[in-house]
Amino acid sequence: MMELLSSPETWVALLTLTILEIVLGIDNIVFISIISDKLPKEKQKRARKTGLALALITRILLLLSLSWVMSLTDPLFNVLSNDISGRDLILLIGGLFLIYKATTEIHEKIEGHEEATHTPKGNISFAAVIFQILLLDIIFSLDSVITAVGMANHIEVMIAAVIISVGIMLLAAESISKFVNDHPTVKMLALSFLVLIGVSLLAEGLDQHIPKGYVYFAMAFSVLVEMLNLKEKKKK
Repeated sequence: MMELLSSPETWVALLTLTILEIVLGIDNIVFISIISDKLPKEKQKRARKTGLALALITRILLLLSLSWVMSLTDPLFNVLSNDISGRDLILLIGGLFLIYKATTEIHEKIEGHEEATHTPKGNISFAAVIFQILLLDIIFSLDSVITAVGMANHIEVMIAAVIISVGIMLLAAESISKFVNDHPTVKMLALSFLVLIGVSLLAEGLDQHIPKGYVYFAMAFSVLVEMLNLKEKKKK
């Protein structure tokens, strides 16, 4: 253990992995923020904390069962010359769910004004919100853990990176949620990101790899443009 702590490679791997886990976790925070906003005000903070705590537990459990996680890459059956593994199935289901959820939210924001005025907040139960968050936590965690396995050789480093990143996300979740929910255009952009991530998950599930750098660059550029728009609107 002391040899592990004294190794510079360990600290470099921990720092790199922590930053990557935070980047990969931003979409998780956005989803949790949007879903928890459907709850009454007094329950939203608890839902966000519970969602991120479940994300932490899910990631650690997956890391502790690495042999099972890696076995998910073994082909189960073949569809149109594509080998479909357990991981592919999870990514396909997660991608479809994310696209469906984000699309229905976008539709509600654009077309659902009349229903929104007659439907009070809180028409969805706390348990239903947590279930949806847990479902997406599993999808995001699987992606996160497979990334971690490719970047670090020691399970202790992976778990430490996950704990640190989720701790930082817990601190940032409140301000991110408030910002997203206070700005309708940012919320719409965030929902669009979830559609993009859903499509990316579908592509991954069908063995069509889309480099994450492209996806995150497109998202970062969109956020930059939106920040400039907000700044201009504030000046006016």
